[in-house]
Amino acid sequence: MALVVAIDDDETIRELIAAALRFEGYEVMEAGNGASGLAMVRDYRPDLVVSDVNMPEMDGFAMLQALRADPAIQATPVILLTSLQEREHVRSGMTIGADDYLTKPIVFDELREAAAAQLTKQLMRQSAQAKATDTAITAALDTQKKQLGRLYEEKLLSELGDKWPTAESAAEDCKFANAAVLFVDVVNFSAFTEKLSSTELSTVVRQFYNNAGDTVYLFGAYHMQFVGEGLLAVFVDSTDTETVNCSLRATRAALGLIDAAQRVQGFLASHFPGRTLPRFEVSVGLNSGAVTLARLEDPLRGKSQILPVGDTVSAGVLLQKQAHQAGWKIAASASLLREVAGSVQTGRRKRFSLQGRSSAMDAAELLGLSL
Repeated sequence: MALVVAIDDDETIRELIAAALRFEGYEVMEAGNGASGLAMVRDYRPDLVVSDVNMPEMDGFAMLQALRADPAIQATPVILLTSLQEREHVRSGMTIGADDYLTKPIVFDELREAAAAQLTKQLMRQSAQAKATDTAITAALDTQKKQLGRLYEEKLLSELGDKWPTAESAAEDCKFANAAVLFVDVVNFSAFTEKLSSTELSTVVRQFYNNAGDTVYLFGAYHMQFVGEGLLAVFVDSTDTETVNCSLRATRAALGLIDAAQRVQGFLASHFPGRTLPRFEVSVGLNSGAVTLARLEDPLRGKSQILPVGDTVSAGVLLQKQAHQAGWKIAASASLLREVAGSVQTGRRKRFSLQGRSSAMDAAELLGLSL
């Protein structure tokens, strides 16, 4: 029987959560704040923690940070509970290592489904660990390190100079020695322009990019902007996201964008029944390396805008085009894969020739996160 620790300072909500989980056959322990809940986790080593965010003594974030910092319990899955108005809470929880989140008021079917999903993942992880020997794990990691090392050594990265900003404005540029770049685009956009009116098309595009913007925001994007019909996002490592590196957060966002496209497909089926529409699909390019966010001044209007520049950015955009042509939903460069080694599942690998580049780029099809 799986053990769950439910943490919430509202006794009524806490008892409802416990009752819903007990109905599913789980053993549930209750705590009224993060401090007592963390003590329970350390003492009883539960299979899952369900915690509110706003609580006295120790809130849900502090509890999660302390849990992830303790090697004995850091692998415990955590589902955070927050209100619909607290988007910053959701983003903070995901960037410091929460496994899932649910919004209040709680829909108990969603709670039961989320709990079951996390417990299933935990069981699969434990089963895989029990079957693997130390020798097999060491050999697999060594092989993976050598493969990624070869791919990384074959790729020559050259940062493009900042051509547009003036010398005066260049002082305000943000330069990152390593950042993750995500570019997503609707692969069959022109097919929709033929089938839908401009008003209908606007509704569909807004449906996806509202979800896309929220997804990228929740996983801690430092900067994002539209490029044509596509969305470009830059992720950097910073003090409030040190638990999860920028490349892994960009990877999670990419997987979330694929899910968002599937939801749009459901929206099309329900809002345009009987219409012969193409399937709504997107492709994503992921790359990592040096990035500069150049500030460009508009002297006529007195405004400025941020432009991500560098070889990392241009190569990431080009990689998305190649992902679509190869039939991949997500293509990740060798440099980014090196930074998420052991955390992701990959499929096909290919050496892409990118337009305008003298050297090819090694990339792999990204399928999901490792259990």
